[in-house]
Amino acid sequence: MGEVDPAFIQDVEHRPKLAATHAEGIPLIDLAALAGFSPSDGAVATSDAAFDGLVAEIGEACKKWGFFAVVNHGVAAEKRERLEQEAREFFGQSLEEKKKVRRDEKRVAGYYETEHTKNVRDWKEVFDFTVREPTVVPASPKDGEEAIIEWINQWPEYPPGLREACEEYAQELEKLAYKLMGLIAQSLGLPSNRFEEFYKAHTSFVRLNHYPPCPAPHLALGVGRHKDSGALTILAQDDVGGLEVKRKSDGEWVLVKPIPDSFIINVGDIIQVPLIKKITFYVCN
Repeated sequence: MGEVDPAFIQDVEHRPKLAATHAEGIPLIDLAALAGFSPSDGAVATSDAAFDGLVAEIGEACKKWGFFAVVNHGVAAEKRERLEQEAREFFGQSLEEKKKVRRDEKRVAGYYETEHTKNVRDWKEVFDFTVREPTVVPASPKDGEEAIIEWINQWPEYPPGLREACEEYAQELEKLAYKLMGLIAQSLGLPSNRFEEFYKAHTSFVRLNHYPPCPAPHLALGVGRHKDSGALTILAQDDVGGLEVKRKSDGEWVLVKPIPDSFIINVGDIIQVPLIKKITFYVCN
């Protein structure tokens, strides 16, 4: 990635603005009222004022923004810090070593360094793994007569602690995702466990992104403009930042300032689908 190949260069209208405006109005939601709460109880909103206020905040953020930041989320800081350290060691290896667990058409999890978004190559390298192993998915026609296929994770020999760090972190994110889905359900006036039946066999995965220094940051993007097709994306930013969102009011791309020990939650396309004849859906930005 030392030279800027033309494959990385964005069209003029999509190139990053090095002096982008920071987004000031992104909702910051404190999840402290969730302590001890499990969405599996099926309750609608409790009478607790703090909890009711939290549900209302979530609903408002989903409708007006499509994303929000959360703090006091329950994911232990040490688990995130350990994973970040293991990821640094993995990405710090030679390309030859990393390619030993490179993903391909058959192995959908692992290392990858030539991903494209909107037909332009992203300035990044990634390591993907599924939350549930194996993850069972329907087979495509080219897979033959088999009804299903299994996605299996690939784990590198080095660093030796990467697998354990990844699996522990994924378990914590899965718990948080279910709690957030419960809050979204309640913001629609539904039981908190209303969506759980749809995710019994979910295909969630975790992606570790590494963005090497770019010699031409005004031409390339770590990842191009896009929407997320799933239900929720839980994004951890480091202190470097770089995340931009498109402001709904004027279409301007603005920077999201990193908040220590927080996650950015992006509401994906699936949550736009109306459920149980309730004509209510959220807007993704």
